[in-house]
Amino acid sequence: MRIALASDHAGFRYKTLLAKWLAERGHEPVDFGTHSEESVDYPDFVRPAAEAVAAGRCERGIVLGGSGNGEAMAANRVRGVRCALCWSEESARLARLHNDANVISLGQRLVPEALALRIVELWLETPFEGGRHVARIAKLDAPGGRSPSAS
Repeated sequence: MRIALASDHAGFRYKTLLAKWLAERGHEPVDFGTHSEESVDYPDFVRPAAEAVAAGRCERGIVLGGSGNGEAMAANRVRGVRCALCWSEESARLARLHNDANVISLGQRLVPEALALRIVELWLETPFEGGRHVARIAKLDAPGGRSPSAS
């Protein structure tokens, strides 16, 4: 699977770790930066990664920062991206199962390394459940967040 990766300086270490971890498991990580721990503005890196997912150039994306909050907000401004801030195995599982999250955000300062790897693993393995969630996803993806049939 082709996976977009992006971080700011506060998520750089985990991004580097994840790139190697994903490659070892047969995935193709696509690194949108940053490339050091020097202070940067996360939207400069997260937006291009999110756009790659939305355009289909990458199947999924992982964005990282200190808390992951700003990175999730930046990714979710791109139409077609459903980015979930994940902090536990259950949050990652439900992000895929119920929300069909195509991007996740992780906080390097808040999530221990081993848990971050498990979150990514679970998110990659969990399928979208479909069913009652399909209409909800359609509302998220519709202009204005409303049902395509709503007036």
